[in-house]
Amino acid sequence: MAGPAPGDETARDPGLQPERTRLAWRRTTLSWTVVAVLGVRAALVDDATVAGVTGLALAALLWIGFLAVAHRRIHSLDTARPRVLSARGALLAAGCTVALAVCGAALIW
Repeated sequence: MAGPAPGDETARDPGLQPERTRLAWRRTTLSWTVVAVLGVRAALVDDATVAGVTGLALAALLWIGFLAVAHRRIHSLDTARPRVLSARGALLAAGCTVALAVCGAALIW
C-alpha cells in the first residue's frame, strides 16, 4: 500500500498537528520566560556589573523578540490550514535562541 504523494495536502491531519505545534511554541515561550527570570536573578543578586546589566538588557530584548515571533506563530496556527513557518520567522527564532545562549554564557562568566 503506497503512502500519500509528497504534495498531497488532503492526507495531512488538520486537527492534531497544529495543536501539538501550538503547545510546543507555548512550552518554549514558558522556558524562555524561566531563563529570563533566572538571568535577572543572576545579574542582580550577584555583583551587578555594567557588563551584567548590559547582558541582561540585551537578553530582555531578545526575549521580547522571541515572544513576538512565538505569539505570531501561535495565532497563525488557529486557522484550519495554517501556513508554513516562514524562513524569516524561523531564522529570527533561531537567532534569538543562539543570542540568548551567548548572553547567558556572558552572565555566567
